[in-house]
Amino acid sequence: MDPDARLVTVRQALLEELLASPATARDLSRLVGIPERDVAEHLSHLERSVRRQGQRLVVEPPVCLACGFAFTHRGPHRYTRPGRCPECHGRRITLPVFRVE
Repeated sequence: MDPDARLVTVRQALLEELLASPATARDLSRLVGIPERDVAEHLSHLERSVRRQGQRLVVEPPVCLACGFAFTHRGPHRYTRPGRCPECHGRRITLPVFRVE
């Protein structure tokens, strides 16, 4: 393991990845090496950190693949994929995509 890699925190690594390109929680999990279920918690803390730096964490909402319903009503602070679509009750839903701008 690279000695410099240990000096970077998980949230710093997440920020670097999100500054480089938009990513889903699954992508971030793989890139940073943490469980996917932990990404949402780290993103909530990261959102506050980047806001203090004059940036913002943007969440592109999930979309139902069956009917096209966009989950824009979930608000900007929901970082997980919904369980089912309120319109058609389908479960094939895209992952939210995150980016920092």
